[in-house]
Amino acid sequence: MSKENALTPRGRLRWLWLTFALLVVDQVTKYAASIYLDYGERRAVTEFFNWTLLHNTGAAFSFLADAGGWQRAFLIGVAVVISASLLGWLWRGVASQGQAIALSAILGGALGNLTDRLLRGHVVDFLDFHYAQYHWPAFNLADVWIITGAASLMWAHTKYRG
Repeated sequence: MSKENALTPRGRLRWLWLTFALLVVDQVTKYAASIYLDYGERRAVTEFFNWTLLHNTGAAFSFLADAGGWQRAFLIGVAVVISASLLGWLWRGVASQGQAIALSAILGGALGNLTDRLLRGHVVDFLDFHYAQYHWPAFNLADVWIITGAASLMWAHTKYRG
């Protein structure tokens, strides 16, 4: 992708549309989980995967979940600062299409979890992977977008550094 294309309004808007699409998919899946699952219920899908509805008032791996309530405002603030920074990065232009996709994914995920905190006071998690009695902490598609985007951003960065 040429620098010129990345800096045109149309080029910039393409990545914002991707961000918006990822945000919508995240919110629709969380809504569906909230409608079709009872809180804490586990519905087996495979030997290693369940649908389950959980609410996370903390950050990743429920970090700060039991902090007494102040963490909500803190995590909202962090998400707003990170989202604004990513939006600015995308708007100014990117070095490659891979970088733009990665930033859009991270932004879509951050906005998905931010939306949950603002509207619900917690993040809706519903993906539960496990082995025997060991469960990975439940997560959602916004978390997938963030992790995939971060890994892709690191890969894109190393690819263009040489």
